[in-house]
Amino acid sequence: MKKIIGIILSIITVIIIGYFLFVYYATFSDGFRSGELIKISHKGVLFKTWEGEISQGVSESQRFSFSVESSDKEVIDLLIDLQGQEVKLTYIERFATFPWLGDTKYYVTKVERTKIE
Repeated sequence: MKKIIGIILSIITVIIIGYFLFVYYATFSDGFRSGELIKISHKGVLFKTWEGEISQGVSESQRFSFSVESSDKEVIDLLIDLQGQEVKLTYIERFATFPWLGDTKYYVTKVERTKIE
């Protein structure tokens, strides 16, 4: 009986670890978005995450919301400096997310300024 319980617990553990690894490392898509950076904030109660938005047009429906992993300090600093300017974002889209990584499934990995004033 103990052997069966041990095997079942081992299988459950492998499935849970596999799920976490899949959600974190597997990407659904990647791409680029550009627009005016209108928001970058560090928010949350239990888990503080970096969240942002770019405006891709005139209407409210043309906004792209994204998250940035806290470990990506260079991207966060650049986004803070480029607030209110035109930017090009390189992002990945994950199948799902965890609360400690961000609110969205879109994670910015690189940011560039598109208009030099």
